Amino acid sequence: MLQIIMLLVIAMPINEELHLKFQGEKIGHVTRSEYSVPLLDIPVINTIPYAELTNKLDAQIRKAPENAKLDDYGNIVTEKLGHSLHKEKFRELFSDYFFGLGPATIELPIRPIYPKVDSELLSNIKTRQLSVYVTFFNSRNKERTNNITIATQAINNTVVFPGETFSFNKVVGKRTKEKGYLPAPVIVKGELSEGIGGGICQVSSTLYNAVDRAGVHIVQRYSHSRSVPYVPPGRDATVSWYGPDFVFKNKYSHPILIRARAIDGKMLIRVFSADDIDYRPRSGS
Repeated sequence: MLQIIMLLVIAMPINEELHLKFQGEKIGHVTRSEYSVPLLDIPVINTIPYAELTNKLDAQIRKAPENAKLDDYGNIVTEKLGHSLHKEKFRELFSDYFFGLGPATIELPIRPIYPKVDSELLSNIKTRQLSVYVTFFNSRNKERTNNITIATQAINNTVVFPGETFSFNKVVGKRTKEKGYLPAPVIVKGELSEGIGGGICQVSSTLYNAVDRAGVHIVQRYSHSRSVPYVPPGRDATVSWYGPDFVFKNKYSHPILIRARAIDGKMLIRVFSADDIDYRPRSGS
């Protein structure tokens, strides 16, 4: 029996390549020797470099899904599937090569990643407007307008599922020059100064008033250290990447949809959901 095993090991060329392809294009190659356990007389896959290989391939080909969304005219833009490496199927294909003879070629198998929001869901939750809130800004201030526009686009078409928590900082992300944010006036300890992303507190404040009118549960909200001109006193929501956040929770049994737009000096946020949602609108300033 030992002689048979030794013959198999001798017959198995360890340097013949496995060519890796994705969607018909070659993306790399490996050999058996790279993934063999050293100092063993029988072929065994070394799990450490193999895991590194699969993680690298997954990162190389992974594509995030895209949720269905509404365009500026209210039409549904269909969702797009994402994909990742199907590691179980890849293991089978890799094993066939590793324990086989000669070179081989593998077309990387993929596993679909489905978006959270598809067209059917979106069509059901865009029908009933729960609330709306409007604020105004000086569109001649190009830097501040730019920042408001970028942050508004980040929250537009956000769907918050039942029991889910929305974090402004998490959804909008860090405000950086690389994302297009510009220096504009910000309030720091009651004083005006310049800061990257100045103006986005108008977006968070408009959102706060819109979702508050829709009756969601406000989890975290802080006011500025001085009054702001775009909302009544006490109705603002200051945010900072390393400081305050604005957070709310959807307490309803249906998802809610946030529609946001900033154009011609007007910041408009509307909240929608399904026709049969059971909610009590909250009046406010």
